[in-house]
Amino acid sequence: MAHKKTPNSLELDAIAWKIVESLQRNARLTFAELGRKVGLSTPAVAERVHRLEEAGIITGYHAQVNVARLGAPIKILMRLTIPGGDLQISRTVSVIKDLQEISRCHRITGDESFVIEANVVSIRHMEALIDRLSALGATSTSTVLSSPVERREYTVRQLEAFAKYL
Repeated sequence: MAHKKTPNSLELDAIAWKIVESLQRNARLTFAELGRKVGLSTPAVAERVHRLEEAGIITGYHAQVNVARLGAPIKILMRLTIPGGDLQISRTVSVIKDLQEISRCHRITGDESFVIEANVVSIRHMEALIDRLSALGATSTSTVLSSPVERREYTVRQLEAFAKYL
């Protein structure tokens, strides 16, 4: 059940996978609860979690919030194409990091340079964001109607099925 090891990573055995899967479902589990789920003592599971964090497999814990209920009901995806090289990319990344509406940004291959996910409160707000990003390059914007897969949890079974593509 161990997944193929990548350089500088921990080899995941069945217990490590149970820990990873359990924490993806509920990151608020105490070490005692997690230990009961995976069959380890509290100190042993705490050590395992610590090693998973050190290896960079577990990178953080967070609360998932409904941004629409917080007051920003419109989710948009923007594609941004910028001209130029490293200096323009650095300038663009700096601007994007300062725009509070932007929840995610990916630098991508293909015709566009970036794909950006943002949340806005109105069409007027969306227009203002587009105007700010248009100063950096060409934009193309889509409004998200729904998100059938919002967040996926990863399991050993999924990654083992992916191994046929290696």
